[in-house]
Amino acid sequence: MAPPGRMRADLATRTSRRLGGTVRRFFHPQSETSAGQARPVFENLTLGFEATDPGGRRIAAFVDDLTLQADLDKRAAPRPGWYRIVADDARLLQLVMQHCDPSAPVATVLDPLAALFGTDAQPQPSGMVRIVDRRGASVAIAAPLPGERERPCEIVTAPIETDHAAVVGGLLADARAEGFGLPREGATHLHFDAAPLRSARVIAAVVELFGLHGEALKRLVGVNPHCVRLGPWPPALAELTRSEVFAAMDWPSARSALAKLGLSKYCDFNLLNIVAEDLDKYTFEVRILPAHLTPEPIIEAAVLFEAMLRWCSEPADMKRPAPLTIEALVAALPMAEADVRLWRARATASPR
Repeated sequence: MAPPGRMRADLATRTSRRLGGTVRRFFHPQSETSAGQARPVFENLTLGFEATDPGGRRIAAFVDDLTLQADLDKRAAPRPGWYRIVADDARLLQLVMQHCDPSAPVATVLDPLAALFGTDAQPQPSGMVRIVDRRGASVAIAAPLPGERERPCEIVTAPIETDHAAVVGGLLADARAEGFGLPREGATHLHFDAAPLRSARVIAAVVELFGLHGEALKRLVGVNPHCVRLGPWPPALAELTRSEVFAAMDWPSARSALAKLGLSKYCDFNLLNIVAEDLDKYTFEVRILPAHLTPEPIIEAAVLFEAMLRWCSEPADMKRPAPLTIEALVAALPMAEADVRLWRARATASPR
């Protein structure tokens, strides 16, 4: 969370300058639940900032997170130049992302979208701009962004293959130098390459192991009690993956069966990106970690969860029964002895 008077664009600028790169402004898509029954979800585009290195490669994106609310002055007036774009269909916002300029002001940013529908933008006295189709049906709205929404900042790294501690440490050092703090609802999400998990047998092992130890893992890593959009998998997932029919499926069939369960990403461990074959984010996501401003606890947790996924991915002839206690789990995982000692000590001291 940026300090009052500052914004996530400042952090993107510091990171890009440290590495000799540039900053690009872009539209960041998010979903927001609504109190209205007719439209339970509003699709949003908010302003994000991508820091790149001198070769133009993405270092990280600095984006809004609509779940961060408690630390903001919701009565604050919009900061000049900050707005969001709202629609009730994510496909309409894809058109915005393809045809509209995120550096344009709110008054004109949706003009290209209006042209696609053969209409003109409709400015409102509030500063909002509305786009309708030729029948007058609403298409999208651009609106100034009040309530200090320029302050929340989720740092989304590019995929990291080596020097994890150095990369994460550099980004968090930038945040500390800019005076950023931890938001009340903050969390750290770890994404792991899903390619090794494309197997009914492996997914069944993941559901068994993470389901068995889910609550103990949350206590072990110190999940933030104020974090939102967490929760267990639906019971139907374990029922499916425990079945002999599922075990005999090839991966396309298994993925199809999983897709019929209506899984959500808003849970402790997100399988949806695997099931949906999201090519932009083909990952298994761990969502239970608290937020941190130093890299060490993030890297330590990454080691633990990577080892769990490796245990689940072992060849069938190496598989053993799932350990029944968190201490036994830590002892069984393929980790360096120092990591085993660290997590065994924390497991022993973890509340029950």
